[in-house]
Amino acid sequence: MDTWAMGPVARRWPRGAKAAFGVALSAGVLLAAMPAARARQPRGDVTPEQRQAIVGVLRDALRDDPSILRDAVTALQASERRQREGAAQAAIRAHRDALVRDSADPVKGNPAGAVTVVEFFDPRCGYCKQLAPTLDEVLRQHPDVRLVLKDMPVLGPASVLASRALLAAERQGKYVALHDALMRLRGEPTEPVLRHEAAAVGIDWARLQHDMDDPAVARRIQDNLQLAQALQIQGTPALVIGDRLIPGAADRAKLEGAIAATRTTTARGGVVALGGR
Repeated sequence: MDTWAMGPVARRWPRGAKAAFGVALSAGVLLAAMPAARARQPRGDVTPEQRQAIVGVLRDALRDDPSILRDAVTALQASERRQREGAAQAAIRAHRDALVRDSADPVKGNPAGAVTVVEFFDPRCGYCKQLAPTLDEVLRQHPDVRLVLKDMPVLGPASVLASRALLAAERQGKYVALHDALMRLRGEPTEPVLRHEAAAVGIDWARLQHDMDDPAVARRIQDNLQLAQALQIQGTPALVIGDRLIPGAADRAKLEGAIAATRTTTARGGVVALGGR
């Protein structure tokens, strides 16, 4: 509930106008005071008297209508959000090949899909498990979508163990099967649990153990972590769809919207779409 005081003048101003007024007010007072001061001080300096006048006018304005400050903060937050989104888009473009064209990445859905969704996930992450059924439903409903899975084990040694098992399972063509099993798992992915889940999906455990110790598996995990860092991903899950970075367990409507936007951009010949190989 909005608890800010709103005076009669504030209610008549368009959205954002009060924030602009606050900036213009201080600038206007300063500019008005400057001509008289130029003869006795260097350009750009403000005397204590001028500063006091500016502060007084601003204090009066904020006392009469505190929503000026609220709108200024909102405008600043919006500007910062746009800057973050712009930086994310630039990073996605710079790392496009690593995101969507790495042939070693496990894929769900249509391997040749026109739209690519990239998921950075931790095998122990509760929010990743919450998101998994939504992603599966999106893949069922959209046969032109491919889901690239990027192991990002950030929740401790058990997560690293599970990611090593997943990447080793890829060598037996069982990554997706084990991934789905771990997304349903509600306990910890200890070695006995991994062995049980691996056996349930037809994985050769002895071979899996051997492959888990391959340095290439560790390098794969490190590469994913470095890519996530380059994209300034702070946690899991995190999705890249088109030129958008979507942190957290997004709902289906948000996923559908991002996929539709990417599909539209692709149809128009845009350069931001990340689908296909």
